[in-house]
Amino acid sequence: MKQFLSFIKKEFLHIFRDKRTIFILLVMPVIQIILFGFAITTEVKNVRIAIFDPSKDEVTQRIIQRFQASSYFIIAEEINEPNRINDVFKSGDINLVVVFSENFSDNLLHTGEAAVQLIADGTEPNQASTLTWYASAIIASCQQELIENYKIPFQIAAEVKMLYNPQIKGAYNFVPGVMGMILMLICAMMTSIAIVREKEMGTMEILLSSPLKPLYIILAKAVPYFALSILNLTTILLLSVYVLGVPITGNLFWLVLVSFLFIFLALCLGLLISTLVNTQRAAMLASGMALMMPVILLSGLVYPIESMPKILQWISTIVPARWYIASIKKLMIQGVDIQFVLKEITILVAMTAGLMIISLKNFKTRLS
Repeated sequence: MKQFLSFIKKEFLHIFRDKRTIFILLVMPVIQIILFGFAITTEVKNVRIAIFDPSKDEVTQRIIQRFQASSYFIIAEEINEPNRINDVFKSGDINLVVVFSENFSDNLLHTGEAAVQLIADGTEPNQASTLTWYASAIIASCQQELIENYKIPFQIAAEVKMLYNPQIKGAYNFVPGVMGMILMLICAMMTSIAIVREKEMGTMEILLSSPLKPLYIILAKAVPYFALSILNLTTILLLSVYVLGVPITGNLFWLVLVSFLFIFLALCLGLLISTLVNTQRAAMLASGMALMMPVILLSGLVYPIESMPKILQWISTIVPARWYIASIKKLMIQGVDIQFVLKEITILVAMTAGLMIISLKNFKTRLS
């Protein structure tokens, strides 16, 4: 019995000596429950919308006040020209535009009918359907108030229009997200494992003693995964167009160029992971925990970022896949010009440069 207890004590000491094991056993469950508890939600909160109200009468103002009082919506912009409606969607800051008809109050009082158009960004069909449902419920509530106040059977017709995705296909949302997830995992995980394998087997020193410079050795290991990622990118685009029916409405050149940038970023991230761990198992675990979960939860792939708490929205800004997926949705589905994705491209370039500098510096330090 004494030997058995000593063995148990030894195992506990062995676990407590390994900080990575302690992190996985004790800290990771806390992080997961927080992320899953707050990020996974079907509710829509704090969604930025725009209003186009040519009438500006008492009834439209009452409806607008209802939108302002709702916790679901934030009125971010009031549009004065109808041709501005498409522009606000291209910027990516607005998810829904509420368009009132002209002479709204007069039509309602004289004919008993008036129209409201709800224009949503259909690139995220689930979110768009929820948004229009909430907005329709607010309009229906205002309609009921008017009926009770005026004792007249008013009818406010809410017409729903889905931009970019009129059929409300889920593939329009998931194809860009899957592209980001596959490219990130293949490049980052496999690159880190390939380099750590050499270190674990003790062959990295032999490679470094060859006439090739260390940078060329790293590039030689990264090139195959870059090529495989290009093949995966081509396959995904072909399947999305010819099988899933998701069109490439934007410029294919810019779409491919941004994807190449993201692939290179993921390779740099894999190199960074390889400098932080010494075993293939640790590299796989670090890649899976540090990349897979943020890509799924914090990139906008499944759950809208606007509905998350502010702290998670801030954390999501350091997830590269968030900016890649946002840019691909704009280029591939919305068909916008490159000027509308300059913000995302700038962030991806800055992240790539930072990861490359840190990774190469750490790699040289660890193997010098």
